Amino acid sequence: MPPAAPRSLLVACLLLLSARAADAGPLAAEFVYPNFTASSYEYIDTDGAFLESSNGTFRAAIQSPGKQQQHQQAGSFFYLVVLHAPSGTPVWTANRDAPTGPSGRVQLSPRGLAVTDADGRKVLWSTPTPLMPAPVAALRLRDDGNLQLLDARNATLWQSFDSPTDTLLTGQQLRAGGGYLSSPRSSGDYSQGDYRLAIVAASDVALTWQGSTYWRLSNDLRSFKDRNAAVAAVSFNASGLFAVGADGALVFRVDLAPRAAGFRVLKLGHDGRLRVTSYAMVNSSAPLGPGGGDDFVAPAGDCDLPLQCPSLGLCAPAAGNSSTCTCPPLFSASATVPGGCTPGDGSALASPADLCKSDYNSGASVSYLALKSQIAYFATRFDPPTVTGVKNAACRALCTANCSCLGYFHDSSSRSCYLIGGKQLGSLYSNTRATALGYMKTVNSGARDANSKSKWPSVNHILPIVLPSIAAFLLVVLVAWLWWRRKSRNNGKRSKGSKNSAAKQLNLGHQNSRSRDASYDEDPDDDDLVIPGMPARFTYAEIASMTASFGTKVGAGGFGSVYKGELPGGDGLVAVKKLEAAGVQAKREFCTEIAVIGSIRHVNLVRLRGFCAEGRRRLLVYEYMNRGSLDRSLFGSAGPALEWGERMEVALGAARGLAYLHAGCDQKIVHCDVKPENILLADGGQVKISDFGLAKLMSPEHSAIFTTMRGTRGYLAPEWLSSSAISDRADVYSFGMVLLELVHGRKNRGEQDNFLDVAADFRSGSSSVMTSTTSGGTGSGCGGDDYFPMVALELHEQGRYLDLVDARLEGRVSEGEVARTVRVALCCLHEDPAQRPSMAAVVRALEGSAPAPEPRVEALGFLRLYGRGYGGATLPASDAAHRGSASTTTPGWLNESSLHDTDTSVPS
Repeated sequence: MPPAAPRSLLVACLLLLSARAADAGPLAAEFVYPNFTASSYEYIDTDGAFLESSNGTFRAAIQSPGKQQQHQQAGSFFYLVVLHAPSGTPVWTANRDAPTGPSGRVQLSPRGLAVTDADGRKVLWSTPTPLMPAPVAALRLRDDGNLQLLDARNATLWQSFDSPTDTLLTGQQLRAGGGYLSSPRSSGDYSQGDYRLAIVAASDVALTWQGSTYWRLSNDLRSFKDRNAAVAAVSFNASGLFAVGADGALVFRVDLAPRAAGFRVLKLGHDGRLRVTSYAMVNSSAPLGPGGGDDFVAPAGDCDLPLQCPSLGLCAPAAGNSSTCTCPPLFSASATVPGGCTPGDGSALASPADLCKSDYNSGASVSYLALKSQIAYFATRFDPPTVTGVKNAACRALCTANCSCLGYFHDSSSRSCYLIGGKQLGSLYSNTRATALGYMKTVNSGARDANSKSKWPSVNHILPIVLPSIAAFLLVVLVAWLWWRRKSRNNGKRSKGSKNSAAKQLNLGHQNSRSRDASYDEDPDDDDLVIPGMPARFTYAEIASMTASFGTKVGAGGFGSVYKGELPGGDGLVAVKKLEAAGVQAKREFCTEIAVIGSIRHVNLVRLRGFCAEGRRRLLVYEYMNRGSLDRSLFGSAGPALEWGERMEVALGAARGLAYLHAGCDQKIVHCDVKPENILLADGGQVKISDFGLAKLMSPEHSAIFTTMRGTRGYLAPEWLSSSAISDRADVYSFGMVLLELVHGRKNRGEQDNFLDVAADFRSGSSSVMTSTTSGGTGSGCGGDDYFPMVALELHEQGRYLDLVDARLEGRVSEGEVARTVRVALCCLHEDPAQRPSMAAVVRALEGSAPAPEPRVEALGFLRLYGRGYGGATLPASDAAHRGSASTTTPGWLNESSLHDTDTSVPS
């Protein structure tokens, strides 16, 4: 090619770029309108900015992080962002996890705002179009940095302030119920990183990394607590950082130095630090304040960060505000992770990506490398222990059995075990007061396996041949032994068969308590009860010693009494349940509790610490909840009434526990006896579901139909009286009853205001059930004689939710929360189990992360039947209408045939 050709081609390219620049769109002020499109090429003169607030402080742009002069490079990531224009700081990002390329486009249509690829066919991000109640008329960028979609009446359809990314601006709130700030991965990558700022446990604000907490607002010395209440939102302004309750009153505050006529921004950085940064003026690009513009930094110390020193680096404070990173003893600098550490013995740190593979090399051995004393891990500072009351060996076994466990810390004084998980290990730090010792999981494979292979080259060829033969031989031996044992037991039992058969028949029919006791005593399997993998097993003498010979009785239930005790060595208080009911029922109760409670772990489920199976004695050892059951605090006259915030914490805790039982376990678990007496409370806002003795495991293949009624009157779902299968929705119904009692502060029913009594009286032809409709009339309020679920339904129809609230609260409630709670409760009470929400949906509704469902009034007509009472086999015509039918016959689940074989002798 002639030398002039390259110059000609260069001139042509420059002319083309000049033409594109000449066609660049103008920077719009405050508003743009539908059918608008923009790309970084079209707005190259303004670095991709296409919209500016009226005061010039903020801009909406499609651009790439870093130097905008280089943003046309192939492979660059482009985002729709709102920028603080003077400093170029992004304060909101739309398509964080779906960046587009240099030719990507922003499109505004009547359906909403979207980010697409170059030809507009692939939508990478968009506003929630199905939720738009009206067509979009304009996109507005306000002077406070809020990007809004407006309809023709200037009503807000959507706004960026409701979906914060890594930044809060003045006037913006971070709300409880799922909202959080998430850090960018780096200064050049806006996608979500591993750091989060969120409201946790409804009562605090925390920073987390991979789910582990490393800073809490309540523990920061710069914060002040104004009152005990649930935190509903976090915000800040020119005077400070605030955590407020649902009523807008302060819970926590952090005072900041005032800045006259300045601008502040709160941002979670890619390093995991939360910063409040000030600028001298609203339109200033220069930060102002101590530490280069930072008025507030959390956490304050370098060594409080999870990754100040990567991968097991030991962080130590240095002069000024700096820190140093070294490797702990027995570790050396990593060749692959800059600043990280690796075992000095040649082994490799455990990796879940390898250990959790089903085809992982089974010859690789797991071992542990101990850290020296006074070395702590960031996650053990705030997170509770994974398990307590265990020795080091048990803690190690738990980590070994968990392929995601990277190591553990064990405190021998408190017998607390902390399992370390996540995608990678974080920093260590020196702490002279640390009492827990750390152990890092390592995998000894690689070179050692190679040496073994070179020394014994034939092993890999022999094992595939020998192992199947050995396994087959052992299987034959095991089957033969089981057959012999079964035959021996059957032979031993035949001699007793004629003597015990009558007693066993009486046991199954619940007709003779003495024959139940005899069968219990003579069952040879009781003393051989083996439950592998369950909690500690105690002797009866040990439990008698724990409880001072059962000297302090703290409660009683249908199957036994509960006593207060203390574990040996001062390892904590316990509640010992002594099963006193005999026979098949008591043994079934015991085995169910051991199998269920001992195998699950959840913060809202009571923990089984141990058990006793000695002779005919059956005892369960639980963790101790010092505030007792909910009914004492809610219905008791002694002491102050539970505040509304506390009631909501109880509702959420109980709902989360039930949701875990229904969907979080390997096998679905139905509690079957949800009531205030089985919701336990402890200091620190702990809420736990107790008493799984009536629980029933539901196999994935089918839903069970129970042959005996379980539960407590007043909380049982209608399907218990029909031939319908019992599912987890029976627990949902019971929880709905508990929710109403939390609102009202009283029992939902009197002695006969429940459907079991209505059904029993109907069967006997009695007319003693409340036949007067005066006590249950509409608009009757919440009198002591009214059936409260019916009253709640009728006042819901009238929108009078505050009339339902416990009078002892004297109006200290949030009307919105009351309305949401009542609506959720009524949805839980739908007569048809299929129409009730799942407990997971209940949790989301109570948290506020999902809209509260709307009760179906036609599915709640049976509540009017209970509330108004009846003396015959007819329903009021209004109730028949509510059921969607003109028929006034008795409901199918209340007819006489459905009651003949039903056991209603349920312990209350």
